[in-house]
Amino acid sequence: MEILFKIIRQQQNSAPVVKTYLLDAEPGNTILDCLNQIKWEQDGTLAFRKNCRNTICGSCAMRINGRSALACKENVGSELARLAQISATANQSKTISEITVAPLGNMPVIKDLVVDMSSFWDNLEAVAPYVSTAARQVPEREFLQTPLERSRLDQTGNCIMCGACYSECNAREVNSDFVGPHALAKAYRMVADSRDSETENRLENYNEGTKGVWGCTRCFYCDSVCPMEVAPLEQITKIKQEILDRKQANDSRSIRHRKVLIELVKEGGWIDERKFGIQVVGNYFRDLQGLLSLAPLGLRMIARGKFPLSFESSPGTQQVRSLIESVQAEEIEGVGSGE
Repeated sequence: MEILFKIIRQQQNSAPVVKTYLLDAEPGNTILDCLNQIKWEQDGTLAFRKNCRNTICGSCAMRINGRSALACKENVGSELARLAQISATANQSKTISEITVAPLGNMPVIKDLVVDMSSFWDNLEAVAPYVSTAARQVPEREFLQTPLERSRLDQTGNCIMCGACYSECNAREVNSDFVGPHALAKAYRMVADSRDSETENRLENYNEGTKGVWGCTRCFYCDSVCPMEVAPLEQITKIKQEILDRKQANDSRSIRHRKVLIELVKEGGWIDERKFGIQVVGNYFRDLQGLLSLAPLGLRMIARGKFPLSFESSPGTQQVRSLIESVQAEEIEGVGSGE
């Protein structure tokens, strides 16, 4: 079949341009196969990274039709099928199918599909992704783990550092301080590692403002593009729970946000927004500056008739409360049994 490849090409510190290449390709050809064909047969100046061609090294991550993926994993047939699912009319009026390839996001372009991953690696280093030296100072024997202890590291250990999650991270796009989902997924690996002795210090670091776990916007893009099913958002959520188990509601606004939300839903089935603002931002009337910051919004809501004067619990509040309490009891039991 004939495929029109649209490749976003760019020199460092210059505006991107779209270059098109017409290929004869089979449905089973990978996107990397097609890029190789373009480079070898049509345009030797095209720049992109590759190495193993077996979904192991993560080198060939790029944006394929708007989502970050490994070029060696995605093939022409499945990609065209995905496009057809997105739009029922996709390509129906065209005699030639199209695939668009662009560099990863959230990182500056060096050339064409090659990006500068310095921030990616720097943020990984910032979470100290290695077992602490102190924990390894056990004389004359190995630091052994049980199969169960080792199994807790399997999912995060699958990360190949391809950068797909980092590329799609909405939080990173708007907040340059946020370390990124790849770093926090690796961070949880250290929290879960029975050999590490720095858990408390690590959690304090990961709890720091929007640099750590509270900077995540929970958009799920990192989970959706991860080629190895590491599920970075799931790991971030686990770190949050570890922090919440150790903190009180008045320790920080981020902690209050999570704890107050759960308690209000238990209380009324859904959130009483009047209490939510006062308890989270105003810290239960303790934070005068926070309360004053709510005043302009509150006045605008009152003026436009948008401020709820009363609160009515949702139907099935008791059932919602029972579900939450059951989950919380299960979590406590799991922690107690070491699972």
